[in-house]
Amino acid sequence: MEVSLKNNVSRQASYDCWLQYEKIRDHEYYNQYVAYSRGIAVVGDSPILKSALDELERGLFSMFGQKSTVYNEAAKEASIIAGTFESIPLEDYGLNKASLINMNEEGYLLKAVKDEEKIIVAAKSDKGVLYAVHHLLRLLQLRESLKQVNIVESPKNQLRMLNQWDNMDGSVERGYSGQSIFYENHKITTNLERIKDYARLLSSIGINAISINNVNVWKVETKLITNDFLPDVAKIADILRAYGIKTFLSINFASPIEIDGLQTADPLDPDVKTWWKNKVEEIYRYIPDFGGFVVKADSEHRPGPFSYDRNHADGANLLAEALEPFGGLVIWRCFVYNCLQDWRDRSTDRARAAYDHFKPLDGDFLDNVILQIKNGPMDFQVREPVSPLFGALEKTNQMMEFQVAQEYTGQQKDLCFLVPLWKEVLEFDTYAKGEGSKVKNIVNGSLFNDKFSGICAVSNIGNDENWTGNTLAQANLYGYGRLIWNPDLTSEEIAEEWIRSTFGQDPSVVEQIKQMLLDSWSIYENYTAPLGVGWMVNPHHHYGPNIDGYEYSVWGTYHFADRDGIGVDRTIETGTGYAGQYYSPNKEMYNNLETCPDELLLFFHHVPYTYKLKSGKTVIQHIYDTHFKGAEQVEELIEKWNGLRGKIDEIRFVNVSERFQLQLKNAKEWRDQVNTYFYRKSGIADENNRTIY
Repeated sequence: MEVSLKNNVSRQASYDCWLQYEKIRDHEYYNQYVAYSRGIAVVGDSPILKSALDELERGLFSMFGQKSTVYNEAAKEASIIAGTFESIPLEDYGLNKASLINMNEEGYLLKAVKDEEKIIVAAKSDKGVLYAVHHLLRLLQLRESLKQVNIVESPKNQLRMLNQWDNMDGSVERGYSGQSIFYENHKITTNLERIKDYARLLSSIGINAISINNVNVWKVETKLITNDFLPDVAKIADILRAYGIKTFLSINFASPIEIDGLQTADPLDPDVKTWWKNKVEEIYRYIPDFGGFVVKADSEHRPGPFSYDRNHADGANLLAEALEPFGGLVIWRCFVYNCLQDWRDRSTDRARAAYDHFKPLDGDFLDNVILQIKNGPMDFQVREPVSPLFGALEKTNQMMEFQVAQEYTGQQKDLCFLVPLWKEVLEFDTYAKGEGSKVKNIVNGSLFNDKFSGICAVSNIGNDENWTGNTLAQANLYGYGRLIWNPDLTSEEIAEEWIRSTFGQDPSVVEQIKQMLLDSWSIYENYTAPLGVGWMVNPHHHYGPNIDGYEYSVWGTYHFADRDGIGVDRTIETGTGYAGQYYSPNKEMYNNLETCPDELLLFFHHVPYTYKLKSGKTVIQHIYDTHFKGAEQVEELIEKWNGLRGKIDEIRFVNVSERFQLQLKNAKEWRDQVNTYFYRKSGIADENNRTIY
């Protein structure tokens, strides 16, 4: 019975992710703050405020062990008073509403008042109240002092979004955590409780938008925008709305043909325009606050405006005109390239594609169109430069696209904490308007005064008990939300928040896991693709080494390795010219072999194996050393994790242990195959005489 009870508690801990609300066992801390749990007031009765009240009650009861008395007004007996600036008499607590008026619509105030006997949780909107409640509960989970708490906070990014790549058969494209929580057997799920729990997790990290189906929209999914499915989509939207999350749908550009048999989907055809206007009106009858459409067009065999000799502005504006009367948005993906091009032709460069397609259209898109640009010019590789399209679009709304799902970074079998990678991207200086034109200031809309902007990412969740397959992969979802709320948070701060909220306050657990997370990206890079060269993975499923692998072609590889050297010449003078898509001085830095950063050397240059890096090592020796080192580092990760046995519940401990064994096998395969390949290619032996088969 005792073992069964422990297992049930452990399973619940696995499911609850960072919303553990673990009972406070520190007597001093408990006695200091237990009074805050005795009386609470959330003023107002909107669905979002009800969610805030539910979360506050749940969290306080779980941490303090006593049920709160709930007041429906700012009662003097309440120790926590939450509501909008309009619903709380701020002046009664010495607060000046005028001083807070410049806060954005999702901003909030947390402040201890009345000799620190009360906490005021106030915001401009209901959503702000919900976010403030989560902030307060997070402080309690982290055992932070509330005695003089005085926080005024607003999200730095306007749209903070997740893209679900879920299919209606229940599968998830690039999903590594089980099946979809939204669909099963070509229908929308009836398990709405799990969707509600997902919404709780997302609201706790400030996510305010989600597209609930794959950007690759197939036959059944095309009909999500018809009355066959809209009533059930509306049920999901109702749940998400109560947690401050807007619902978007990915659509098939050829929907007029696929759904109603029109002869064309030409964006300039009057009948097509009428069709989309009618369709949008129908959607808003079911979902009055519908967010809009996410569109993948003219890439990887998906239909788009190119079929009719139209450009992407024509295609996006067709949908934007239909959505504009309702306040809807078109999120148009810039992942557009010809997947059937001949990679043997060294003048052909997939990295150039997004810039070449969209830079000439800058200023041609309507105000409610946002261009969604992947963080790098290729496809979520473990290391690639920032897309030069950031900074190039001065008159077009734009947003960043990250991938929380670990498609090319270990598929949630291998540990790879992605926050340091995303931080690097957001801090990159484009020099678009001189020094200080960082990517984070482009995607928050401030650099070019964009009307709409933000950050989105491909979700990493599924119906596995712990949501993310590998328990430690929960850190990527948490970290994504926290980072896009405030890009100035450090990777260390985010990692520690997640660990303490997820596993508790034991200092040895916190420090050990934090170091494992912070080291994991470089470890993964060490045993996989070197010096920015990318790919080299098994085609189609993208896990494990295949040095010459690329799914769309037998026409060669991305690394152009031969007997003499390796790398892609993307210089202006002799290569594809890709380096010239950046502003100075980035253009000159990448274009020059001497100034190009080592970690991106092979992305921009083809060099001999004997070329010396800034470290003093040759390229070939770097390849050997890092791949041996990476496998050794995984063994060290396993040793560190084993040292935590007994400090972490058994189910989560075993889950991670099993994943580390898979990672070790993967790291050794990468080490052996990559080193063998380049030893045979170059004929140059390892300086340290290690065994290379």
